[in-house]
Amino acid sequence: MNENENKQQGLQIELTPDVAQGKYANFAIITHSSSDFVVDFARVLPGLPKAQVKSRIILAPEHAKRLLAALQENIMRYEHEYGTIKIHNQEPRTIAPFNVSKGEA
Repeated sequence: MNENENKQQGLQIELTPDVAQGKYANFAIITHSSSDFVVDFARVLPGLPKAQVKSRIILAPEHAKRLLAALQENIMRYEHEYGTIKIHNQEPRTIAPFNVSKGEA
């Protein structure tokens, strides 16, 4: 095993007390360019006209894809242990940019 492999296996992650408290977010906005994905986590509260961004995370495309895979795996594990996560008041998604459920002439 070379020195770089040894360092990666011994990676330590520091979680400071202020970061450990976390930030509550109930809304996310995802945008991208050719080189980055930007995820803004926001908090929407009743009676307030604006959603306040609490945290912005900027990821390389490869890391965004790894995050997607990790989230999918963790959601599968969660649902296996606790049951299906239900999303209320959400219409089924479609790739079309508009609602195509009604035919109109």
